[in-house]
Amino acid sequence: MGRVAELAGVSVRTLHHYDAIGLVHPSARTPAGYRAYAAGDVQRLRQVLAYRQLGFGLREIAHLVNDPTADTVAHLHHLRGLLLQQRAHTDAMVAAIDRELDARAKGVTVTPQEQLHLLGAQLYDAIGGAYTATRRSDPRIAAQILDALGDAQTVLNVGAGTGNYEPVGRDVTAVEPSALMRAQRPAGSAPCIAATAEHLPFKDHSFDVAMAVSTVHHWHDPIAGLREMRRVARRTVVLTFDTDEPGWQNRFWLTRDYLPEFATLLTPFPSLTAMADATGARTEPVPVPWDCADGLFEAYWRRPEAYLTDHVRRAMSVWTKVGPKAEQRAVRHLSDDLNSGRWAERNHHLTNQHTADLGLRLLVS
Repeated sequence: MGRVAELAGVSVRTLHHYDAIGLVHPSARTPAGYRAYAAGDVQRLRQVLAYRQLGFGLREIAHLVNDPTADTVAHLHHLRGLLLQQRAHTDAMVAAIDRELDARAKGVTVTPQEQLHLLGAQLYDAIGGAYTATRRSDPRIAAQILDALGDAQTVLNVGAGTGNYEPVGRDVTAVEPSALMRAQRPAGSAPCIAATAEHLPFKDHSFDVAMAVSTVHHWHDPIAGLREMRRVARRTVVLTFDTDEPGWQNRFWLTRDYLPEFATLLTPFPSLTAMADATGARTEPVPVPWDCADGLFEAYWRRPEAYLTDHVRRAMSVWTKVGPKAEQRAVRHLSDDLNSGRWAERNHHLTNQHTADLGLRLLVS
């Protein structure tokens, strides 16, 4: 037992306690009465310690590791999802600290309330809250996705987030690595599993269709994730972004005139052709309505004042990725151009447009 304690980085007393409360029982005892841990016991101990390091209480951990429906692979996917959430939380805190440092460098007073909001327990909840406040299904985009789903009855929603665009009246299973997003799914929504696109815990052809909406750019390996979708489903429907078209950086005034860093963000992103090839898909343009209800990055192309609102930007991952300096510069320049009339002069042709092709594409196989 001392060897197990040493390898696990815990005390023998901790192992005694886990045994006493029924969390990790040794499978046998030696003739001298010492606890003997088999491979399965060590595997369970690893799960317990991993959840412990993530801040779970022992009662919560007991509930997790005693789940009869979860095998080792399921636990690994769950742990990976929690770690990804933790990393996102850390990234958000770093961005918040950068914003405060920048404010202080400019001599701006940061109140105690603002400090708590930026660095306290409210930080991640505020970011997640902004998502649900501005991100919802747009009925016109939803209709195009529903048409692409066809008569599919079993649907896997990969990178499902809070459940936008999930079809009703179908047998839907959702996959989402972020515990924060899973917690915000509305009551009665489809069951949601903690897993990533690159490692879907399902057998081949388990679903009629696998769908993914505005999520591929968040994946560690988009092509691997798309191939996984194709493996577990007979067809795929994916809403993503086209960087194949020459001059694509200039089709949206926000990235053209105020946020050129956007192009750099997508440098490692696979081409639309490569993504279509990964699933054997055809492509459809997805026009963005001028009054788009889904507050995605391109949604406010005819409502530029919206980009000056902090909670609107917080629901768009782009701003966190470019960093506070680029964000503040873009917002400042846009505000100046709106006040001076320069934005209206440059973009007067948008006034009578009802939709815009800003690079959103639906891949349908």
